[in-house]
Amino acid sequence: MHVIVQGKHMDVTPALRDYAETKVGKIARYFDQIQDAQVVLSVERRGGLGKAQVVEITVRGDGVVLRGEDASSDMYAKYRSKMILKRRIEESRRKARLLSSAEAALRAGPPGGGIVRTKRFAMKPMTPEDAVLQMELLGHDFFVFRNASTMEVNVVYRRNDGGYGVIEPEP
Repeated sequence: MHVIVQGKHMDVTPALRDYAETKVGKIARYFDQIQDAQVVLSVERRGGLGKAQVVEITVRGDGVVLRGEDASSDMYAKYRSKMILKRRIEESRRKARLLSSAEAALRAGPPGGGIVRTKRFAMKPMTPEDAVLQMELLGHDFFVFRNASTMEVNVVYRRNDGGYGVIEPEP
């Protein structure tokens, strides 16, 4: 697994880089299809933490993207985001088996605020079921994808009743 460690508005010391690579390398035990991982270390102002040391971990492999984030007062504190990723990997395995059943639906979270960021990304064709799985792995309430059967851009989303919906353009 290739691990990239970056600092955002901070310098990453060799010791911190080694620590991050070691901790993230342990994720491979839980998910053997991992191709690469990106760790972004930053210092941000966070509510009750004041200046928080933030660790963002993104893992890619076999068409799946997993992301975890954690903030604490110490960059060397436990990489709890590693545990978040482990939990998401375990959830993805379970949901892959239960995706067609209603038991796989998660409760909807509270609605968020206004637009704070714009993202551009490549869309590979996938089925709505794969898009739901990807949405859950990312921990989002919706996911934009290119439908493999129609080649049109669709959106899957988590409904308030715990189910999922698909938004398709009219012909």
